[in-house]
Amino acid sequence: MREIFTEIWSSMRKNKLRTFLTGFSVAWGILMLIILLSSGNGLQNGMMSNFDYMATNSIELYSSRTSMPYAGYAEGRSIYLSGKDIEILEEEFPNVDKVTSSAWYSGGTMTRGKNYINVSMHGVRPEHTEVFKIEILEGRFINRQDIDRQRKVCVISQPVREVLFGNESPIGKEVIQNGVVWTVAGVYKDYAYGNQNSVFIPYTTGQLIYMQNDPWIGYIVFTLQDINTDEEMAAFEDDVLRRLSFEHNYAPTDKNAIYLYNNFNQFKGMNRIFRGLDMFIWIIGLGTLLAGIVGVSNIMLVTVRERTFEFGIRKALGARPASIIRLILIESVVITAFFGYVGLVLGVAVMEVVNHVLEATATAVPDSFAVFRNPTLDLRAAVSATVVLIIAGLVAGYVPARKAARLKTIDALRYNK
Repeated sequence: MREIFTEIWSSMRKNKLRTFLTGFSVAWGILMLIILLSSGNGLQNGMMSNFDYMATNSIELYSSRTSMPYAGYAEGRSIYLSGKDIEILEEEFPNVDKVTSSAWYSGGTMTRGKNYINVSMHGVRPEHTEVFKIEILEGRFINRQDIDRQRKVCVISQPVREVLFGNESPIGKEVIQNGVVWTVAGVYKDYAYGNQNSVFIPYTTGQLIYMQNDPWIGYIVFTLQDINTDEEMAAFEDDVLRRLSFEHNYAPTDKNAIYLYNNFNQFKGMNRIFRGLDMFIWIIGLGTLLAGIVGVSNIMLVTVRERTFEFGIRKALGARPASIIRLILIESVVITAFFGYVGLVLGVAVMEVVNHVLEATATAVPDSFAVFRNPTLDLRAAVSATVVLIIAGLVAGYVPARKAARLKTIDALRYNK
């Protein structure tokens, strides 16, 4: 094997410029492939990260206005979601898993001694942390006993905790908001697209204090189970909206009265888009790499022509065609793999720099809508690129190797005479 690599090195030294230019085309091709794959990953990671704050198998319902007259009511009538709608979802639809809701009750100043901060009060259910993936840092979240007993407890965000309590533990301590005394039950980590000064309270307590027991809620979010096809999802949406139209007495065909946003469909649609994008990127990247492969094949053809006399001597001395094929293929793979890995390393280095810049930007603006994030090459793509390099080397060397193996000994010996 050592002799084979010695011969390959000698051959490459005789054709330095040609080898370099061919290697450069291979390196450039794999560099473009890595950048394209990493950029595709970055775009996918960025867009998918926007679903991190909420369960992807969820549906949101929002109060709105009717867009057509019905049963003596004029169009433009306001529809208000309530706790009754939650009961309907939980009791009548077996595909509904977790249900939460939220209502904005009051904004104002929350104080603790001399410290104060502007907050917004949101009435929620215990399932809120499961649907919105809220991380509890200290204490606990709203529980069922809080709901049933209408307790004046609250869960504050980390920024609110830092302003009001500093390094002091807030659990069990009291805060005041608009004259109402609340006991802090927990602290949560503020999440993207949420108001970092939001304070969560039991929705029943909020209705009692701020709404005089009015059951109105702002929106409902619920997760799904056992729905696998687009047809099942469409039928489920129709059933939910039709049932709510009966409950609120508006036209079943009125799609504006209650606005439905399906995160599950959006997530599936994103996955379909990125599967197509991945395929497109591989096609473009492999096309670029193909130019380098053609260059390698050409230089190997030139090598075979220049070494025709040598191959004739080898055959005359008893060398089998398989040994000549092996020599050409190994040389082709070595050139392709070496320069390909140069391009691979450069591509990874470039995308690491880009990733570092993006992380610095994300740190400066933590709650911004993400489009491009972590554009690095994962292990699967790196292995795929390695396999592509090996296959490329074999393909590039196949035609020259076959030509060398088919040489007749007498013709090869006459070539340089």
